[in-house]
Amino acid sequence: MGIPRSERTEWVDAGLWHDAIKDLPEPDLRALVGPGTVLETPLLHGPAAAAKLERLGEVRRGVLDAIRFHSIGAANWGRTGKALYMADFLEPGRGFAKRDRAFLAAQVPHDFDAVFRQVVRSRLEWSLREGHSLHAETIELWNAVR
Repeated sequence: MGIPRSERTEWVDAGLWHDAIKDLPEPDLRALVGPGTVLETPLLHGPAAAAKLERLGEVRRGVLDAIRFHSIGAANWGRTGKALYMADFLEPGRGFAKRDRAFLAAQVPHDFDAVFRQVVRSRLEWSLREGHSLHAETIELWNAVR
């Protein structure tokens, strides 16, 4: 894709760290994100990981926002956030829609933005089909890409 080294490093770091504390108990995750966070437990690990990384000195906003919002999306993302959002969905180890996701993954180098739009659409459709709440950030993301 001809990605500059600094951006490639951001992508790798975001990928390595986004689920780093996913298995912490809920009280520990909530302590990291602070009071007032209304996210459901399965969505806490991104904001908690970003908060922990900030406390450890991480300052790259693209990395922090990618990790913080990788489960729900963010309309103002740069390519690092978009790449992580797609990678999290297109990960080959997931058990659903393997052929469709493999096809999309193969298209990322050729049409990054179109694949991102399709991943956003697919995740949104799944959330609606499963009866999950839609977060304001998710709706803003959809409105930004459609």
